[in-house]
Parts: sequence; C-alpha cells; structure tokens
Amino acid sequence: MSQEIVRRRSLQAVIRWQDQVVTVGGDAPIRVQSMTNTDTADVIGTAIQVKELAKAGSEIVRITVNTPEAAKAVPEIREQLDKMGVYVPLVGDFHYNGHTLLKDYPACAQTLSKYRINPGNVGQGAKRDLQFGQMIELACRYEKPIRIGVNWGSLDQDLLAKLLDENALQAAPQQLNEVMAEALIRSALDSASRAQELGMPAHQITLSCKVSAVQDLIRVYRDLAKRCDYPLHLGLTEAGMGSKGIVASTAALAVLLQEGIGDTIRVSLTPEPGAPRENEVIVAQEILQTMGLRNFTPMVIACPGCGRTTSTYFQELAAKIQSYLRHQMPIWKSEHPGVEAMNVAVMGCIVNGPGESKHANIGISLPGTGESPAAPVFVDGVKVKTLRGETIAEDFQAIVDDYVKKTYPKK
Repeated sequence: MSQEIVRRRSLQAVIRWQDQVVTVGGDAPIRVQSMTNTDTADVIGTAIQVKELAKAGSEIVRITVNTPEAAKAVPEIREQLDKMGVYVPLVGDFHYNGHTLLKDYPACAQTLSKYRINPGNVGQGAKRDLQFGQMIELACRYEKPIRIGVNWGSLDQDLLAKLLDENALQAAPQQLNEVMAEALIRSALDSASRAQELGMPAHQITLSCKVSAVQDLIRVYRDLAKRCDYPLHLGLTEAGMGSKGIVASTAALAVLLQEGIGDTIRVSLTPEPGAPRENEVIVAQEILQTMGLRNFTPMVIACPGCGRTTSTYFQELAAKIQSYLRHQMPIWKSEHPGVEAMNVAVMGCIVNGPGESKHANIGISLPGTGESPAAPVFVDGVKVKTLRGETIAEDFQAIVDDYVKKTYPKK
C-alpha cells in the first residue's frame, strides 16, 4: 500500500482571467506551469504557442515582457487566445524595467493575470526599493497576485555582500554555498514582507528560489518551507536538454513533492531543435501522476522488452496507444469524468504479460518471440477477447474507447 503524501500547509493564491480561476496552494492541486520561448512581440506566434501549452495541460503560462513592443503585444495576445477559447491565465515575466512597462502600458498590466518579480533585477540601492514598490503598487491597483522569483544567477548582490561580511565575523563561518542559499531565502522572504507592507495580501504572494543544482534546490526549499506559509513554486532552473533535463528536474522535484513541499511546478527543459515546447508540460504532468499526486491522462504500463521480445511490434503498439490516449484525453475529459485515472497495460510476452494486464483496468499481452501470434485482452482483471491479425492496435483502441464509454458515463 502506498503512503499518502501530506502536503505542507500554505495560504491559497487566486489567479484568474475572466471566468477561468486557478487556485495555488492551500487545498488546491499542485499546478503545472510552463513558459513560452517566442518573441512576445510576435502576437500570433506567441498566442499559438500558449494555446499549444494550454492544450497539453499547462494551467498557467508565463510570457516574457521585456520591451515596450512586448508590453504592447500582451493585450493582443490575450485577445487572440480568447477568440480561440483559450482562457489560461498569463503571467508576465519582468526583469529590470518591469516598473516602467507596467506603468506605461496599463492595458498590459490589466491583461496579465499575475506578475513575476525578480528582486535581484529591479534596480540597485535606493532605486531597488522605489522600483519594487512601484510594481507592487500596480499589482495592488489591478488586484493581481505576484510571484517573487529569486534566482541563483541574479541574486541581490547587496544582500549577498552583507551576509558574506556577517559570515566572515563568525567563529565558525559557513561555506559559500550555504551563505548563498541563505541569501536566496532572505531575498524572497524580505521582499514578500515588504510587499505586504505596501498592501499586497499575503495569500496573493507566491515564492520561488531557483537554483540549477539538485541538492542545492532541495536544501533551499526545505529551509524556505519551514520559514513561511506562502505558496511555493518549484523548478530547477536551467535543468538542461533532453534526458539530462528530465532526470535532473525529476530527481529534485520528486524529493520535495514527496515531503509535501510545492504548490506549482515547472520543468525548465531546453528544447531540442524542432522539439515541441509542450514537452515540458508532459514531463511535469508525468512527475505528478507517477507520484500519485494528480491524474491527467490514463497511464500506460509497458514492457521494456528483453530477449523474448526481439520484435519491436509491442513497443510500436505501446507508443500508438500512449499517443492515442493523449490525443483523446481533451475529448474524454470533457465528456467522461474520472477517465484520467484509468490504467492501461501493454505487455510483451507470456512471462509477465497476462499478470500485469490483469492488474490494469484494461490490458493486452502481445506474443513474444516464438509464441503463438495471439494477444489476449483483459478488462478489469478478466480475459474478454483474444486479438489476432494485422489490426491488433486498431482493434485494441476500439476496445479502450468502448471501455471508456461504458465505465465513465457522460456528464
């Protein structure tokens, strides 16, 4: 029996666009967030990518707002999305000139559903306090929640220098990475406290302290989680490309999520050339689903293959079934509540195939090398049919579709 994960208690933020409301923290499910990599000034290109990310399951999408052209484009992007029936909340990512852009382009400030502010990039010295205050004042005016997102690579240098000086005077000074971790946390907490002093409701503040090393991220968030009750956004910054990025993000996030830490997550994958941006959404969903924290799409349990399955047929079938389920999910989810919790098994030979197939809601055991060319199908642990011939994949998909309709009645 799996042990239920006890979530850290936090305040609950509310992010909205029109009638679309996304809650973060408290008793809300852990949310999946993503970010575009288009030039935000490209209205159509950005709107299309946001649509694809939302279609993949991203519940919050962050866009870069770094120039006047980008700020001007935000209302147009929102308009395009609304025309397509895509109401996912947009978060504006600001660095250096956010206070100016929000002030000079009020339509942008009103259209965004949330502002991300990096305390290390809002100015230096007295300017920092002024410019940070201007952004908070605008967030309060337009009733927008904020994320105070501190990053290892753009840490507040004045705060770091102060902590380093204090550390040097200690009888047993801490290591540099320990001081930097404390600077990350202090920057986030001090900025949140200042935002509250300026009128921002505590529950509308989310914090993040992102680093690029797995162990550092775990250590920082464990400490941060103990020192506040703000909702926390998790992410390993610059996770990397391909399998490296997936493994690093999973290793870091899984530990924290298992400890109940984290209210939103993003998997910051560097996309491979030509790869779809929405891969980061799929990975984030699969982390949450494999940990039993959320259900997004029916899970496919597939045999990894061995010397008994020298043919790639079962692997191709597993890929077809997984693709079919993901493609069907938007339709099924709107019509058949609960279908996302379904388990499907695609197994490759007689050794474990029938047993694994029986444990799934619906499963198929394909023939291994030298076995009879037949594929028994199991539904809720009972063998119901044996498939043969060239259309096993299509026949099995039809059985899955029929199972969904019968087991998960329409709303």
